[in-house]
Amino acid sequence: MSNLFMSSALISKMLPTDYVGFTFFVGCMAMMAASAFFFLSLSQFDKKWRTSVLVSGLITFIAAVHYFYMKEYWAEIGESPTFFRYVDWVLTVPLMCLEFYLILKVAGAKQSLLWKMIFYSVVMLVTGYVGEVVAPESAAFWGFVSGVAYFAIVYEIWLGEASKLAKAAGGNVLAAHKILCWFVLVGWSIYPLGYMMGTTGWYNGIIPAGNIDVVYNIADAINKIGFGLVIYTLAVNSQKD
Repeated sequence: MSNLFMSSALISKMLPTDYVGFTFFVGCMAMMAASAFFFLSLSQFDKKWRTSVLVSGLITFIAAVHYFYMKEYWAEIGESPTFFRYVDWVLTVPLMCLEFYLILKVAGAKQSLLWKMIFYSVVMLVTGYVGEVVAPESAAFWGFVSGVAYFAIVYEIWLGEASKLAKAAGGNVLAAHKILCWFVLVGWSIYPLGYMMGTTGWYNGIIPAGNIDVVYNIADAINKIGFGLVIYTLAVNSQKD
């Protein structure tokens, strides 16, 4: 009960102009609702697609929990909850890479593809955290390494092994793969841009302090819920065939 009262107190302190706090709250509720939707829909799918939809629910559920804590952190301290955000990403981004592997298994995707993409994602996030929090004086170097890992993922899904497997699968799998590729190329691009604007010497004066959290929150909700809806649609359409 004490936690409930504390949460209510924090919400009551939120100003009408606190767009960061508002997007944290809406992001938390949206991703929790998406989790409920994915989990409750599991029974309608056969085993072939159930795991993919389950992972979609886990992605949004993990994000919802972190957004709850990020909302409280922002309300109480008034600072960007960078640590919680990176913990969220280091759990959910590899799961999003897992989704590529799961939908491409029908075309013979091997676990080596999965581990390669997970490795790229972990390198991208760990080096990003180091550059933004641990060693901000070397933000340019760590940001470069993080960017290389990001573009390695982009290459893998657009031109590499994942792309070839998607073409071999064809049909609904290829269509879903292309949409997920656009999510990574366009949706994920906000994260390296936010990194550049949020670290010293990377044009951090372009966006006022705090506003980058609004962009992050909106992008997170669109990317994670959108990823799940693409997987859900693929599962529905595949069962119709």
